[in-house]
Amino acid sequence: MEPLRPSDHIDSEAPIAQPALGAVGWLRFAWRQLTSMRTALVLLLLLAIAAIPGSLVPQRSADPNGVVQYRRNNPELFEVLDALQVFDTYTSVWFSAIYLLLFVSLIGCIIPRTLHHARALRSAPPKTPARLGRLVGYRATDAPATVEQALDAAHAELRRRRYRVARYGDSLSAERGYLRETGNLIFHMALVGVLATIGFAGGFGYNGQKVLVEDRVFVNQLSSYDSFKPGRFFDDTRLDAFGVRLDEFTPEYGLDTTTGRVQPLDFEAAVTVIANGKEYERVLKVNEPIDIGGTRMYLLGNGFAPVVTVRNADGDVVFREPIPFLPQDSNLTSLGVVKVPDGLRAELGMIGFFYPSALPLDSGALTSIYPEPDQPVLTLNAFTGDLGLDDGVARNAYALDTDDLTQVTGGDTGTDSIVLGVGQSAALPDGLGSVEFSELRRFVSVDFYHDPTQIGVLVSALLILGGLIVSLFVPRRRLWVVASPTDAGVRLEYAGLARGDDPGLEAAVYDFADSHSQRIARTVEA
Repeated sequence: MEPLRPSDHIDSEAPIAQPALGAVGWLRFAWRQLTSMRTALVLLLLLAIAAIPGSLVPQRSADPNGVVQYRRNNPELFEVLDALQVFDTYTSVWFSAIYLLLFVSLIGCIIPRTLHHARALRSAPPKTPARLGRLVGYRATDAPATVEQALDAAHAELRRRRYRVARYGDSLSAERGYLRETGNLIFHMALVGVLATIGFAGGFGYNGQKVLVEDRVFVNQLSSYDSFKPGRFFDDTRLDAFGVRLDEFTPEYGLDTTTGRVQPLDFEAAVTVIANGKEYERVLKVNEPIDIGGTRMYLLGNGFAPVVTVRNADGDVVFREPIPFLPQDSNLTSLGVVKVPDGLRAELGMIGFFYPSALPLDSGALTSIYPEPDQPVLTLNAFTGDLGLDDGVARNAYALDTDDLTQVTGGDTGTDSIVLGVGQSAALPDGLGSVEFSELRRFVSVDFYHDPTQIGVLVSALLILGGLIVSLFVPRRRLWVVASPTDAGVRLEYAGLARGDDPGLEAAVYDFADSHSQRIARTVEA
C-alpha cells in the first residue's frame, strides 16, 4: 500500500462509470466552448491572420486589372490561389466562417454575462465572513462609542465613498466597482457593434471612379461612372442626387536640383457642386476630400484631354470630343485612344501620344521635358476596320484591340504618323476625311466614396475605448466592518477583498478605518 494513502483505502479494479454525454450533451459542450472568452480571442486572432492574404495579392473587388495581370504573370499559382478564394479574401467561405463564428461567440459570451451582471446589480452585498483576520488589510481598533453609533458612522462613510451597503447583525458589508463589469460588457458589446456595422451596414455603401474633364458635368447616376463597386445590399436608388463640374485644375511643380527632375508640389481642382437646386464652389486637393451629402469625393490623378475633331470627306464634323490621355511618366507623356464608329466610310480607331512640352530626340522620336503644356504636340496612328462596339460586349475606352484592324498611318504602312499642334489638322488616308487637334483641356480622376458605417464605427470605437478605460481603472472591492461591544466602548474590525487584481485595496481599508474613527469621534463629541 502507498504510504501516503489512508489505512482504509481500498484499491478497486472496476472501471470508473462515467455518464454518457449523448447528442444534447455534446451540443451543450460545443456551445459552451464556442461562447467562451478564450475561443472569442482565438477567433479574433484568426480573423486578423485570415485578412493577411487580402493585402498580399490583388482583390477582384478592388483591383480586377491587378488580378488579370497576376494571372498572366503566375498562371499555375493563380489556379491554386483562385481555388482557395484568395483573390476574394473578404467574401470567401473561410473568412466569412471565421467572421460569423466570432460574431456568434461574442454574443454568446455577452448575453449570459449581462444577465448575471443585472442580477448582481439588484442583489445585496454578500454576508460578512466569520474570520476577517484572513482577509486583506485586516485591522482592529477600539472606539468610545456604542455599536449603533459605530455602525451608523460606518454606513455614512461607506455611502460617501459610493459603496452599496447591507447590515448583517452587528456588521456592515459593502461593495463597489460594479461599473468595472459594466465597462467590460460595453467593450464587448461595442466590439460586436463594429463587426455588425462593417458586416451589415457596409453592404449599403459604394465607391466609383470617374474621369472629369474641364467644363464637363458629372451627374451622380450609375451609368455615369467609369468603374463602380457596389456593396452587396446596394441599389441605385441610394445614390445621392448631385452633379459636379470641373472648372479649373491648377498644378504646382518644383525642380529637384539634386536630380534635375520635376517634382509635383501641389494639385488643386476648382469644382462646382450642384445639389438641392443650388450651385456652390469647392476646392478639391490630394488628401483633402470634399463631402457632398453622404458621399465623399477624393482627388486621385490628373492629366490632359486633347479635344479631337474628325470630319468626313465632305467636311462635316462627325466626331468632336475631349479624349483623356493617361500619363505614362512624370512629365505627363500620355497615351490615349480615339474611336470613331460612325460618320466615315469605315470605322476609325486611333492610338495617340500626347507630349505637353514636346522635344525631338536624335532618333526622330518625341519626348516631353516638362509636365506643363509649353509645346503641346499630339501624334496619332490610325486604324480602320470593325472596332467591335456593336457586339454588345463592354470595351475598354482606354485601349484599342488592333488584331482585326488595318493600320493606315505609322509603323510599316509607308504613311507617316499624324503629328498635330493645337489648332492644326491633317488629312486622313484613303480620303476618309481629316482630324484636328482643336483645343487642350485638363482632366482629373476622382473617387466617390459612400460609407454608411462611419458613424456606427465611430460610436462603437468610442464605446470600446470608454469601456476599456472603465474596466481597467475601476476596482471591484468589498469592505466589511464588525462592531463588538466592550467595557470601554466598541471593538471595530475592518477587512477587504478584491475581485481581481487590486494593489490599492490594503491602503483603501486603512484609509476607510481612519476616516471612520474620525467620524465616530465627531459623532460622540456632538
